[in-house]
Amino acid sequence: MKRSLFIVMMILIAMFYSAAQALDRHPAEGQIAFYSFRDADLEIYVMNADGSNVRRLTNTAGEDSQPAWSPDSTQIAFMSDRDGNREIYVMNADGSNVRRLTYDEAWDRTPAWSPDGTQIVFQSNRDGNPEIYVMNADGSDPRNLSNDPAEDNVPAWSPDGTQIAFISNRDGNNEIYVMRADGSDARNLSSHPAEEYAPAWSPDGASLAFDSDRAGNTEIYVMNADGSDTRQLTRDAAEDYAPAWSPDGRQLAFYSDRGGNMDIYALDANGENVRQLTDDSAWDASPAWKPA
Repeated sequence: MKRSLFIVMMILIAMFYSAAQALDRHPAEGQIAFYSFRDADLEIYVMNADGSNVRRLTNTAGEDSQPAWSPDSTQIAFMSDRDGNREIYVMNADGSNVRRLTYDEAWDRTPAWSPDGTQIVFQSNRDGNPEIYVMNADGSDPRNLSNDPAEDNVPAWSPDGTQIAFISNRDGNNEIYVMRADGSDARNLSSHPAEEYAPAWSPDGASLAFDSDRAGNTEIYVMNADGSDTRQLTRDAAEDYAPAWSPDGRQLAFYSDRGGNMDIYALDANGENVRQLTDDSAWDASPAWKPA
């Protein structure tokens, strides 16, 4: 009897230890913003980091997408065509107080905040081809940073504020570049014949995650911030896109059609433990993890 009781106790302890490890490895704290077609047009949504409590933030006849949290988590910048043209907007984190920031006939897209919250970098073709621009957080003083005849897209500000990563085809195909925050000293980090996209800085600034088709289909990769030591994180026959780091740098969110439909997924920063966060018949995309 005592032996049986001892065995049961050991099993219960082992189960408790495994559950505690799982919780520690995959904390559910925080929120993830994303956009979705689930209400017949593109809108911005937010959910808990474990996929629960999904709620809509925008509700217009236009298309709202590409959410980006401000560093203090109080605002979300995004792209919308609600006024007839693709422009950058910002709203409070609860969806209130929507303000338009850009006013140009060109397309303004993919906003990203400076770490101090005073500026927003974005992509625009207002000078004839896609370039990287920066403006004050209130929309004033927009100016061209990249100034290159190639196509420069999808900027991402480094956590220390000194650099901006972006995608450019200035060497023939889309690759990851980085430049100083003033637009100088642009240099190619990935130097690969495949197509690279969606660079995302780790919270400590030591790594850049991105998606690439270098394996034949689009997968999630990570490399050191100087371009060295590239590692493939996902290995699936489906397409995996647009990685976004958790605030503690231990996880990455991304979107994928591996379940037959575009949904939001997460995985550990070492590529293990892929799990599905959304499960909707609509297309869920472009996850953005709320800063701590």
